[in-house]
Amino acid sequence: MKSTPAIATAALLLLGLAACGGTDAAETAEAPPAKSIILITPNPVGTNSFLQLGVKGAEAAAKELGASFKLYESKDPTSIAQNVDAAVRAKPTVIVGISFSFDDVFATVPKANPGQQFLQVDSCAKEQAPNLACVSFKEHEAAYLAGVEAGLLSKSGQIGVVAALDTPFIHRWIEPFFAGATSVKPAAQGTPLYVGGSNPFSDPARAKSQAQTLTGRGVDVIAAAASGGNPGVFEAVAASGGKAFGVDVNQCALSPGNVVDNVLKHVDVAENAAIKEIFAGRTGGVKVYGLAEGGVGVNALDDDLASSGCTVAASPDVVAKVKQTRDDIVAGKITVADPLQS
Repeated sequence: MKSTPAIATAALLLLGLAACGGTDAAETAEAPPAKSIILITPNPVGTNSFLQLGVKGAEAAAKELGASFKLYESKDPTSIAQNVDAAVRAKPTVIVGISFSFDDVFATVPKANPGQQFLQVDSCAKEQAPNLACVSFKEHEAAYLAGVEAGLLSKSGQIGVVAALDTPFIHRWIEPFFAGATSVKPAAQGTPLYVGGSNPFSDPARAKSQAQTLTGRGVDVIAAAASGGNPGVFEAVAASGGKAFGVDVNQCALSPGNVVDNVLKHVDVAENAAIKEIFAGRTGGVKVYGLAEGGVGVNALDDDLASSGCTVAASPDVVAKVKQTRDDIVAGKITVADPLQS
């Protein structure tokens, strides 16, 4: 056993070290990096191409702005709220939440933290605070173009959609797709089926099963709107001899010869621009990106279509019709109904 003086000396030494350490920790907590970005996702990123675009856009902005970047991945509404709370305590330059899953939490948290800047990508809380900026897209315009392709290429006149959930927002990929198809083939019939379940955005097995149900009914063209579940749809159409459409990014290489085109949404580009505006002091407001702004589209419109791997490249007449339809939408000659507004 140590002597009493030795114990006293050791205690004083530890107290001094603790005091120094405590001061440093407090200063660190109160002094976050001068520039920092925290991105919160509603689900683990994994193979979800939409969330991958969100990460890409935020990382690119951080690199260009000389800011730090952190990713908080959620798995349910509870963890979304917890991650937002943790992000607020970290006090970054901007907190980014991606998708409609943040509608509820961003309706209250920004108001309670007026000194913190927030960005919501792909949706916007109905009760929008001045320190909440929003970026959204006219997905329905791109889905309509894909529908035009489907109508022209379908042999049976039976087309379908395998979507993650039956919600008003996701219907932006459904009714406009069918409307585009009937605009060029009036007798075309559309059938939607939904993945559902506990993991609707990342369940290839359930998505494949729904696609098999559609092909069994004679559907020969299916739009996949199931995020990480899309590969399951591609497997089903490959086995049936049908064709599919991907979503968000070019997914033609995932199933060579079986994917016609993709309903593209340039989330990374719009998110990058919004983050830069917030860093420059231009905060709040809503920006909407459609065909006119280059925020959505299909691969048929791109200059690199020939190397895209998408089968529509072999149908120049279809590509020409898509480009004409795009021009007519931008010019206001064609109005694509938005399911969210109906």
